[in-house]
Amino acid sequence: MWSTSHCPRARLVVKTATKLWSSKPPEPFCPVPSAQLRSQAEKHRRRREREKTILSAQHNKAEDQKLNWSEKEKIVYTTQTPAGTKKDTTLPLPSSYSPEYVESCWYQWWEKEGFFNPDQHERLSHSVDQTFSLCIPPPNVTGTLHLGHALTVAVQDALVRWRRMQGYRVLWVPGCDHAGIATQTVVERRLLRETGKCRQDFNREEFLQEVWKWKNEKGEEIYHQLRRLGASLDWSRACFTMDPGFSRAVTEAFVTLCDSDLIYRSENLVNWSCALQSAISDIEVETKDVSGPTMMSVPGYENKVEFGNMFTFAYTVEGCDSEVPVSTTRPETMLGDVAVAVHPDDPRYQAFHGQWCRHPFTNRLIPIITDTIVDMELGTGAVKVTPAHDFIDFHLSQRHSLLRPSVIRGDGTMEPLCGQWLEGVKRFDARQLVVNALAEKKLFRGKKNHTMILPICSRSGDIIEPLLKKQWFVRCDTMALKAIQAVEDGQLEIIPSHYTKTWANWLSSISDWCISRQLWWGHQIPAYQVELPSLTTKEEELWVWGKSEKEARQRAAVKYGLNPDDISLRQDPDVLDTWFSSALFPFTMLGWPEKSSDFLRFYPNSVLETGSDLIFFWVARMVMLGSELTGQLPFRQVLFHSLVRDKYGRKMSKSLGNVIDPLDVIHGVSLKRLQEKVKEGNLDPREQLVALEAQRKDYPNGIPQCGTDALRFALCSHKIQGEDISLSLSQVLGCRHFCNKMWQTLRFTLGVLNDNTTPVRTLEETTPLNSMERWICSRLYSTIVQCEQAFEAYELHIVTSALYSFWVHNLCDVYMEYVKPVLLKQNDRPEVLSNKDHISNLKQATISVLYHCTSLSLALLSPFMPFITEELWQRLQPFRPEALAQTSLCLQPYPRSAHLAHWYFPEEEKDFLLVQDVIRITRSLRAQCGLTKEKPVMWVVCSPSQAQTLLRFGSAVRTLSRISSLQIYCPDQAGPLPSLHSTPPPTGCFIGVVDNTCQLHLHIQSGIDIDKLIRHLSQRRDKLLPKLEENLCRLQFPNSLTKTPAQIRQQMESRVSALKKELKSIEDQIKVLQEKQSMDNCS
Repeated sequence: MWSTSHCPRARLVVKTATKLWSSKPPEPFCPVPSAQLRSQAEKHRRRREREKTILSAQHNKAEDQKLNWSEKEKIVYTTQTPAGTKKDTTLPLPSSYSPEYVESCWYQWWEKEGFFNPDQHERLSHSVDQTFSLCIPPPNVTGTLHLGHALTVAVQDALVRWRRMQGYRVLWVPGCDHAGIATQTVVERRLLRETGKCRQDFNREEFLQEVWKWKNEKGEEIYHQLRRLGASLDWSRACFTMDPGFSRAVTEAFVTLCDSDLIYRSENLVNWSCALQSAISDIEVETKDVSGPTMMSVPGYENKVEFGNMFTFAYTVEGCDSEVPVSTTRPETMLGDVAVAVHPDDPRYQAFHGQWCRHPFTNRLIPIITDTIVDMELGTGAVKVTPAHDFIDFHLSQRHSLLRPSVIRGDGTMEPLCGQWLEGVKRFDARQLVVNALAEKKLFRGKKNHTMILPICSRSGDIIEPLLKKQWFVRCDTMALKAIQAVEDGQLEIIPSHYTKTWANWLSSISDWCISRQLWWGHQIPAYQVELPSLTTKEEELWVWGKSEKEARQRAAVKYGLNPDDISLRQDPDVLDTWFSSALFPFTMLGWPEKSSDFLRFYPNSVLETGSDLIFFWVARMVMLGSELTGQLPFRQVLFHSLVRDKYGRKMSKSLGNVIDPLDVIHGVSLKRLQEKVKEGNLDPREQLVALEAQRKDYPNGIPQCGTDALRFALCSHKIQGEDISLSLSQVLGCRHFCNKMWQTLRFTLGVLNDNTTPVRTLEETTPLNSMERWICSRLYSTIVQCEQAFEAYELHIVTSALYSFWVHNLCDVYMEYVKPVLLKQNDRPEVLSNKDHISNLKQATISVLYHCTSLSLALLSPFMPFITEELWQRLQPFRPEALAQTSLCLQPYPRSAHLAHWYFPEEEKDFLLVQDVIRITRSLRAQCGLTKEKPVMWVVCSPSQAQTLLRFGSAVRTLSRISSLQIYCPDQAGPLPSLHSTPPPTGCFIGVVDNTCQLHLHIQSGIDIDKLIRHLSQRRDKLLPKLEENLCRLQFPNSLTKTPAQIRQQMESRVSALKKELKSIEDQIKVLQEKQSMDNCS
């Protein structure tokens, strides 16, 4: 007899890591890895830590500073503009950027003009004979979009707009999913709240009318969000998965797959919600971590139910005075036990192989079987087997030919075979009754606290019950192998490539897919149960299928050799899994099964872009069904983007209350309204508490109005193919500031253009005249090259980074500051003032360069920021040097490097790096000295090659460094060069080090705070000394000479030399200042 102190843990290992909370069940002939259980436990441990952080963390003032914002003046476009009419851009440009002003009217005009329709392709002067098509992952009609959806929209629309501007024939189709369980649940709750009636109080037709009524009232909300996000979808082709055409396609697919023996009917275990009385998909199963006894609310129970206990009871071995104790978290299922399993190599059970145990309530004999799935090192190693209520046990029953008696009905009450004392009792009420009965028979061995993971229906909050049901299944093995082969052969490209391993691993061990759902809302399964006049037994089910009842009757007549009128048919009342119709979306949206013009032109789709969490539930199924039904892969590429998480690392989910409506970021929202939205949800009390506290900490002042362009640009600025995205609203706010930077740039540019009397030159005619113009033109060319390469690789974060860097750091911070004196007639340089013709020619070239830089940059940014770029681009058009080809920027040609080859000057780009360093360090010296308006003389001591560069960019150095004169001295120069000085800089200058061969000497006569400057220099010295020591240690590290690459070592030596030189100059400056201070004190 086994002692009760050896309470088996095998049940925990074998039964927790199952299909209940994983994407598929483990293989029946392999032990379930305990690592799978550990990963679930680790996941829930991290979740508890995040919740603890939210509830206990102090208010983060540093984060508040990042999100520091004040209400901006809201400028509104008030001109009366009929819907769909082009916005009036002849009005004065407002003084500052306002999303509300910018984003009004444009989308209605784009949509009315049909700019998003692929037929526009024929009218493009730059059209190419290529297509680009994709579908939006159809969101549930019940819901609203959150920031995760906004990422999908931002990425897809950027790709769509880019291809459209390249001249492709583009089709991007919008759609909504009918979301069977989600929608039916929402409508049932509404009816119960408003009428006090449940679904069963209506017949099927009446209930479906209520669902359609709700859909027509609420179903447009998602489409409104998509329009506000600027998604350039072809709305004329919008489709809903319950549309008549789509429904016909679903029926066609089901019948075709049945005819191919790829859909079959079978009895199998499914995830079952007793509250919904329906099977549900894996994606609708959530998990809850229970660490010890926990009282939980369960639908249908007045009182809370306790979970988190492990119960132990004994089976007596027939024919001997021994017992086998087994443990379970679900004693109510023991009425369905059909065996006790042990490991064949466990020496403790050798004598019991093939023996029998007596069931205490049914008096049945149940065998003791052996199987390697049992871990004999855990607990007693004896496991009770309940095939009708556990996935692992079901596979054991297949292997050992065991019976599968079901003891729980679909409504969650106990079956009649449990006996009169349990029949009709709710499953969790039966739990205590069974425990009490075991105690009466002296077979109960106690209970203890137990950590477990409960599977919960995300729609109803019910505890999932594995039940044995006759359902329709899709046979997946052959189709899965084809999907694997498609990737291996290169026919289907998965991006990022590391998902190919995940793809192969999952598909190679895929289980058949249950597609039956016991609902009323959805596509009713087009299968019919046949009743024959000669059939007297009800045991055997006869089924046929057809595109209509008439066709099904004809099929039955042929199959059974009867007159059609003698056959009775009853259509299966179940509906198909929502994912079945979603898997048909890429080709059904194009008119399949008809060979429509859209299907012939746009199928296969060019790419599928979606979140990585849908790789199994949607993507794999699209590939399998698409290939089988159309003979072609549904798309050539799959691009997975990362998941958007909150700042605590939690996935955005309605069940956590941490979702953010993108419209709240676009328009702004108060904290009060954010909290109201959480309270309106159906959250668990603890989850609601955590969600409300997170909002109070993260958005104490609400969310500022950021606008659509800023949100889209921020989303696309993340590396979507990398780790999950933790989106910070401070980043979005930063992108709003970028919008204002663009706005002010155009205000300056338009001001210059309005004052100019000479027409702007065409792009081909615009030739940069000086080094600065060659540099900015070349920088634009290089930026376009970066955009081209990154767009092709779907590296959108590289595109956005390159465009931001060019606009802010090159165009605004450098070039515009340089040209302001030229364009605003503030240049006091004698070499310029001496030649009026030169001034006019230079100014005209500068204006043309500025115009094209801003115009091309707006075109480059258009796929990401469609509203502000359209607004600003339209205002540039009156100054356009050539005829306007298209009325909207979204149809303009996307800038190509091939058209700007005459603007490429790589030497200027390379040389300007030195110039930027000189300007940066000069400004730093000015700041140290407290200079504001003064323009001192600056000496540069440098090498001859550096001198040549600085001479070429001399005007830029003078203007941007705010110095009156630039003196260049080359101590190593063999012979004198023009414009170079033969004498070194005077003593007493303030020195800045650029590198080991270039020093700056700022000659300041008076007006400085010596004490402040000495303190600043001392602080700078204290920072540099550790850096020097660190670099010297690296150089002197053993084997550094042999192990460090020569190029790296050379860079380190140069860095050491520069640090030494800068430290020496600091010491010299401190010495000079101290001497000056002493002289001043003496005087």
